[in-house]
Amino acid sequence: MQRLALHSSQTILESMTLAKTLMPVPDPHPDVFDVQWPLRVADIDRAGRLKFDAATRHIQDIGSDQLREMGYEETHPAWIVRRTMIDLIEPITFKDTLRLRRWCSGTSNRWCEMRVRIEGRRGGLMESEAFWINFSQETQAPSRISDDFLAGLRRTTDVDRLRWKAYLKPGPRETAVAIRKYPVRVSDIDLFDHMNNSVYWSVVEEYLHEAPELLAAPLRVTIEHDSAVALGEDLEIISHVYPAGSTDKFGPELTDRTVTTLTYAVGDETRAVAALFAR
Repeated sequence: MQRLALHSSQTILESMTLAKTLMPVPDPHPDVFDVQWPLRVADIDRAGRLKFDAATRHIQDIGSDQLREMGYEETHPAWIVRRTMIDLIEPITFKDTLRLRRWCSGTSNRWCEMRVRIEGRRGGLMESEAFWINFSQETQAPSRISDDFLAGLRRTTDVDRLRWKAYLKPGPRETAVAIRKYPVRVSDIDLFDHMNNSVYWSVVEEYLHEAPELLAAPLRVTIEHDSAVALGEDLEIISHVYPAGSTDKFGPELTDRTVTTLTYAVGDETRAVAALFAR
């Protein structure tokens, strides 16, 4: 086992905050799933940048491909994402070829954290980590991951007691800088009859269109999901901007940063929360 490349339990316990340091790629390593495909027109914005929602679709796709490659597509077909953290380090631009590498950075009996590194062959980099829950469609609840599957995941990490810790809380309506409706379309709904994970990132792209200055420096965006959005629900996006020095609610490492939050709400119920800040 390549001990220097692995993510230790002590390291992850010390970095369980919104400003956490993502595990570096353990490369070379035989259990890092490594694929390439072209960056296509539907993936980019008007400036040619790989969008966050498109990157999220790629993160989902490589997860499905790795599951199939490992031979667990039939026994572990359903996964629910609880949190996705994406760092836009340098934009990846149109007509490039994407290299995606995926590996496990932490496990428990029913969930795991999976890292995906997306690089452009000509330059550009996005890093991500997602907290995935193995889900039973029969019981509609988290389900135990098989021992042989876990053994494969653990070959790239020492973290085997991964716990869930929420980094974000919803912003109240009373102090919002903006509240706007976000129509849920039939095409947004996935196999679980919920709004697909990538659509939450379309909301982020809409916000970045209004605040393009956030793209001037490396940017971290994190989305945590509380419950699903269904077709026909009246989804609203509640925006807050916390200037540098105004709060310590995001942890001591971020008191010197401006943090923006987007609360995805249906009536009085919070369905998800996003946070954006310069790295």
